[in-house]
Amino acid sequence: MQKAKTAGSLSLPVRALLIILPFAAVFISLFFGRYHLSLSEVVFSLIKPQSVSDAARVAVIHLRLPRAIASAFVGASLAVSGAAFQSVFRNPLVNSGILGVSNGAGFGACVAIVFFGGGVFTYIFSFAFAVSAVLLSYFAGRISRVTTSITMILGGVIVGTFFSALVSIMKYVADPYSQLPSITFWFMGSFASVNYSHLFAAIPMGVGMLLIFLSRWKLNVLSMGEREAASLGVDVRKCQVLIIGGATLCTAAAVCISGTIGWVGLVIPHIGRMITGNSNQKLIPVSISLGACFMVLVDLLSRTLTGSEIPVGILCALVGTPFFVYLLKKTKGGFAT
Repeated sequence: MQKAKTAGSLSLPVRALLIILPFAAVFISLFFGRYHLSLSEVVFSLIKPQSVSDAARVAVIHLRLPRAIASAFVGASLAVSGAAFQSVFRNPLVNSGILGVSNGAGFGACVAIVFFGGGVFTYIFSFAFAVSAVLLSYFAGRISRVTTSITMILGGVIVGTFFSALVSIMKYVADPYSQLPSITFWFMGSFASVNYSHLFAAIPMGVGMLLIFLSRWKLNVLSMGEREAASLGVDVRKCQVLIIGGATLCTAAAVCISGTIGWVGLVIPHIGRMITGNSNQKLIPVSISLGACFMVLVDLLSRTLTGSEIPVGILCALVGTPFFVYLLKKTKGGFAT
């Protein structure tokens, strides 16, 4: 038993590296931007802000740091929720938005923009409708008081399509000169407007990641199949509700502050499996670390590649699509979960 436990856990140096990498990525991102800063300006802006110029302090503390923190949380949340969903549903093509979270959040954002002028209502409505979409997916997939993985996925497809139609209606009635552009840019995904007030979303993201992290050994059992898990004494329904609830918190909170960002929840877990194998005891912490680093890097590229900022959703698709084709060729379609 002790041997199996050791084999399924990460070594101390690896765990330390996984913790350090996201912090290092956030710190490195503080040096890059249109306003050039030296090492001393960045460091003193963090530890002794009164000793640097106002421009340096504003650039580091008020512009770059909250963006980097938010992007790290969003990347980690989308990656770990994607890994959790792939194991629960035993499907390597499942991502963090499989249960209609993204479409539900998109409809909430549209409602806020069209009827309430956006602002803080965008985050409130997008989060509320994202959670509502998952609940609807769960109940839509119930058949005779039983909800299987397949029926839940079908429920997610149905609910996602329904909210997609509602989004189209909202675009149709939106003002084409003010509201429609805001809706379009929200769906592209961006951290351009993030400040410290938006970091409240780190609370549900942190809670969701913690739930998944603490349940990672149960994910290994669920990935074997519902019958096998039940025969091993696992309460399948409760485990599914707990893990899906955690993944929903992660995804809903992430989408409400960044907009729709695809591919992260699909690609990052597969990169993690290439490094650690299929054990979720290793995959979950690796996905958290890699997802945070990846999103910080993508956000850094989005604000430095060109004179105008590129939405991170576009960059994620540009990076994720060719990589997934490479992954498909490398594994010959034999993905494992």
